[in-house]
Amino acid sequence: MEKKKSRSGDRGDERFATWKGKEKSLPIYSLICLNADAEATALAIMAMAIPRLFFLLFPLVVAVASPASQNPFTEKAALIRYWNRKVHNNLPHPAFLVSKLTPLSMVDAAAFSTIAAGDPSKLSSRLTSFCSAAGLLCQADLAPSLATNPRDSDFAGYQNSNFTNYGAGVNRGPSSFKNYSDDLNVPVDTFRRYGRDSVFHNSSFSSYDRDGNVVTANFTSYGTGSVGGNDGFSTYEQNSNVPNLRFTNYAADANGHDAGFSQYSVSANAGDQSFSGYGKGGNGETSDFRSYANDTNVIGSGFANYGEGGNGNADTFASYGDNGNVPENNFRSYSSGTTGGHDKFTSYRDQSNVGDDSFSSYAKGGNLGNADFTNYGKSFNPGSDTFKGYGQGSFNDEITFKAYFADNTTFKSYAKTGIEFKEYHNASSDTAAVARKADNRRPATSATNQPGINRWVEPGKFFREGSLKKGALMPMPDIRDRTAPRSFLPRSIAGKIPFSSSAISKIFRLLPGTAMSTAVESTVAECERPPSSGETKRCVTSAEDMIDFAVSVLGNDIAVRSTANTKGSKGNILIGEVSGLNGGKVTRSVSCHQSLMPFLAYYCHSVPRVRVYQAEILAVDSKEKINDGVAICHLDTSDWSPTHGAFLALGPGPGKIEVCHWIFEGDMTWTVADHL
Repeated sequence: MEKKKSRSGDRGDERFATWKGKEKSLPIYSLICLNADAEATALAIMAMAIPRLFFLLFPLVVAVASPASQNPFTEKAALIRYWNRKVHNNLPHPAFLVSKLTPLSMVDAAAFSTIAAGDPSKLSSRLTSFCSAAGLLCQADLAPSLATNPRDSDFAGYQNSNFTNYGAGVNRGPSSFKNYSDDLNVPVDTFRRYGRDSVFHNSSFSSYDRDGNVVTANFTSYGTGSVGGNDGFSTYEQNSNVPNLRFTNYAADANGHDAGFSQYSVSANAGDQSFSGYGKGGNGETSDFRSYANDTNVIGSGFANYGEGGNGNADTFASYGDNGNVPENNFRSYSSGTTGGHDKFTSYRDQSNVGDDSFSSYAKGGNLGNADFTNYGKSFNPGSDTFKGYGQGSFNDEITFKAYFADNTTFKSYAKTGIEFKEYHNASSDTAAVARKADNRRPATSATNQPGINRWVEPGKFFREGSLKKGALMPMPDIRDRTAPRSFLPRSIAGKIPFSSSAISKIFRLLPGTAMSTAVESTVAECERPPSSGETKRCVTSAEDMIDFAVSVLGNDIAVRSTANTKGSKGNILIGEVSGLNGGKVTRSVSCHQSLMPFLAYYCHSVPRVRVYQAEILAVDSKEKINDGVAICHLDTSDWSPTHGAFLALGPGPGKIEVCHWIFEGDMTWTVADHL
C-alpha cells in the first residue's frame, strides 16, 4: 500500500495559498472555510503563536461559525464540515463514527501534527504523552525486574511486566500467586523463574494474564529442579485476544514432584503460542496437563517436549487443541526416551474445524513403560494431519493407540511390535465417518447447540434471509468488539505516518516478536494484498479517508450504519419491524472492519450484490425493543470457500444459498442513501 498523501478539497489548496500570503489580515473565523489539511496547519500556527488571542476570540468564532456549535476547531466540527462537503444529503451525521474521533485537544493536535509533518519518527520521543492524549493502544515498556524469595507467601496481585525470581530454593511451606497481569490491554510480561530448586514446597499459581487483549507473555521456568511437594498452575492466558505466548519449562528435572497444569491459553483468539518443555527429565514425577489451546480461534501452537527423558513418571495429557477453529498445531515429542512410568494422551484436536496439524513423536525410544493414546484427530471438519512417529525404537514397552481419525494423513514410522492399534479411520473410505461428517453438516434449527455442530460456528452468526422477518425467534451471536478502545488519529498526523510495519513499529516502539508487532505486520500484509476478483479495497486510518473511499465507490449520496449496541448478544432475540434499504432491492455496499493497529484503522472493501436490512431487536420475554440491528445478506457466495463457517452452519455450499450476518460492534456498512 502506498504511503498516504495529504488530501484537500477541490478549492482548498487555492484558499490556503492565498491565506498563507496574508496571514496578518485574515480574520480568525475564516479558518472554518479551509480544507482538512489546511485547517490543521492553520490551527498549529494559531496554537503555538497566539494561544491567548485564540481563547480571547473563541466566543466570537463560535458565533460566526454556528450558533449551535460549541467549538468549530474540534475534530468533530472539522469532520462534520468535511462530511458536508463530500456527502450531498441532509441525513444526520453518524454518532458512532464521530465517537471514534481523536480526543486530542486543539493544542495537542497542533503540536503532534507539527512533529509528524517534520519527521513522524520523532513522535516516538513523546510516545507516552502522545498515546495517552490521543487515546491509542500502545505497548508498555518493560518495568524493572522484581525478585523475591518468600518462604510462606500469599501474593494476591502483580501488574508489573518483568518478574525475575519467585520462591526459588524455598524449603517446605506453601506459596500462592493469585493474579499476574490480568485484564490488561497490551501486557508485555516476562516471568523468569517460579519455585526453582524448592524442597517439599507446595505452590500454586491461579491466573496469569487472564482476559488480556494484545498479549505478549514469556514464562521461562516453573518448578524446575524441585524435590517433593506439589504445585498447580490453574490458568495461563485464558480468554486472551491476539496472544503471543511462550512457556519454556514446567517442572523440568523435578524429583518426586506432583505437578498439575490446568489450562493453557483456553478460548484465545487469533495468535501464536508455544510450550517448550513439560516435566522434562523428571524422576518419579506425577504430571497432569488438563487443557492446552482448547476452544481457540485461528491459533498457531507448538508443544516441543512432554515428559522427555523421564524416569518412572506418571504423565497425563487430557486435551490438546479440542474445539479449535482453523488451528495450526505442532506437537514434536511426547515421552521420548522415558524409562518405566505410564503416559496417557486422551484427546488431540477433537471436534476441531480444518487447520493443519503435525505430531512428530510419541513414546520414542522408551524402555519398560506403557503409553496410551486414546483419540487423535476426531475433527468436526478434518484438516491436514501428519503423525510421524509412534513408539519407534521403544524396548519392552506396552503401547496402545485407541483411535486415529483423519483425512489427508500420513502415519509414518511406528513400531511394528509391542503396539496395539484399535482403530485407524480414514474418513474418505470409512463409511461411518462419512455418515458422521454428513450429519455434522446439517443446518442448525434452533438456538441451542446441536450434537455435531462445531462450536466455532456460533449460533446465529450466519442465517438465511428468510429468518429476518417480524416475529422470528433466533439466536444472536456475540457481536461485541473484543479489541481495545482506540481512536482515529487526525488526518494531519495519520497521513504522515508511513503505512509500513517497520515505520509503525519504530514510532510506537513495538518490540520484535510481541503480539502487537505481529498484529501490525499481519494488518499491513492484508492491506497490501492484491484485491480479490471483483473487490475494491482500501485500508483507512482517518475518518476522512473512509468517507473518501465510500464516496469513490458509491457516489456522494450515501449513508453509513452499524448495529446500535450489543444488547441481545449471546442469547435469543425476537425480530421486530424489518425494513430493507433501497426498498429491499439488490444493492452495493462498502463494509469496513477494524484492523489491529496502535491507532484506529479499518479495512474497507466493496461488497457487490447484497441486500441490507434494518431490524428492531426485541427482548424475548418482555417484547421490548432493546436494539436496532443492521444485517447484510450476501446473495452471491459462489467464490466463498466450501469450509466457510456459513456452510458448516447452514448447509449446501458456495453459490447455492445466500448468507446473512449482523454488522458487529465497531464495524459498519456504507450504502447509497435511502430517502423515504
